[in-house]
Amino acid sequence: MKAIIAGAGIGGLAAALALHADGHDVTVLEAVAEVLPLGVGINLLPHAGEVLAELGLMDALAAQAVATRELVYFNRLGQRIWGEPRGRFAGHATPQLSLPRGVLQSVLLEAARERLGPERVICDRRLARFTQNGAATFVSAAGEEFTTQGDVLIAADGIHSAARAALFPGEGPPVYSGRTLWRATTLVEPFLTGATMIMAGWQDQKFVAYPISPVQADGRQLINWIAELSLPERLRREDWNRRGALEDFLPRFADWRFDWLDVPGLITGAQTVYEYPMVDRDPLPRWTHGAVTLLGDAAHPMYPIGSNGASQAILDARALARALAAAPDAASGLAAYEQARLAPTAAIVVANRGNGPEQCMQLAHERAPQGFDRVEDVFETGELETIAARYKVLTGLRPKETQA
Repeated sequence: MKAIIAGAGIGGLAAALALHADGHDVTVLEAVAEVLPLGVGINLLPHAGEVLAELGLMDALAAQAVATRELVYFNRLGQRIWGEPRGRFAGHATPQLSLPRGVLQSVLLEAARERLGPERVICDRRLARFTQNGAATFVSAAGEEFTTQGDVLIAADGIHSAARAALFPGEGPPVYSGRTLWRATTLVEPFLTGATMIMAGWQDQKFVAYPISPVQADGRQLINWIAELSLPERLRREDWNRRGALEDFLPRFADWRFDWLDVPGLITGAQTVYEYPMVDRDPLPRWTHGAVTLLGDAAHPMYPIGSNGASQAILDARALARALAAAPDAASGLAAYEQARLAPTAAIVVANRGNGPEQCMQLAHERAPQGFDRVEDVFETGELETIAARYKVLTGLRPKETQA
């Protein structure tokens, strides 16, 4: 089967590798002139890690990552609300990896060029138009057109997907959440276990931090951090590479100095800060139209809550490959893929709008805005465990031995 993939992001490359592993003829076309290792940190959840392990990429990723030991939630005063082990420490077969986004992108890209052939990963090709029988026209920055025909066209072209816009022309731009993120990395001494991911604050003001590199010879570690504030109007259009200004958010975190983490020190230690309004899109009624389907952010852009964005795109890739392998023809395969993935990802989009597992921070803020002496006085017995478990079931993040 000949597969044409629009987009060489994480989802598109994972799909290319999974389909190639099954013997399909795959070509990836990417709009940018050169695929660069952009972005800051990313979390690769264990179920997505399983997919990349099946593709033989886990060792290359793990060597440049941190195997996350625990996820811990705190209030704005740095008081612990709830924590849980992650990855192999929680019984999964594969670790939860925290690593630079560019490392994940580069490992996928290198593998795709090696396995598919460098001529099958083509840059400077933006999807311009297509038909539902798999024919597609791509355009270069210079305006030159290139037409290709596949048995399937997989649109993995991101939150501003040209394919999605063509299939649903009345949808409009992504929906702003009312919250804006500032993201960066800073080299500092490790905090807590040196493999801990933390979230502190509440819905209107939150800080996330986690290490994304092994400890260096000088004892420092690269920490990825995200500062989040509620802003009624977004400052600018979403762009992962837009520079942010400290004065827009640092004053709100000036007194967030905990005995285990200096938040303003972490912020001011960064060389470059990026700004991004938190956006998503409403779930679609369908992804597949004839021989064309959507994947990753083109299909289900979601808030970056629960570390699910890239991980769900990778799960899409495996589901797509499995569906096509089991189906008698391309149309049946794409229909099976959509049936397997549309409803679960739509549920995650909706759950993330309600803060997913981060509900515990909002509840702590509402019930004890000035802090607490004992977290047991704020939450009922078993309440925190229930919040965490409910989201794991929704996203499929459970060790195999606990799955029914």
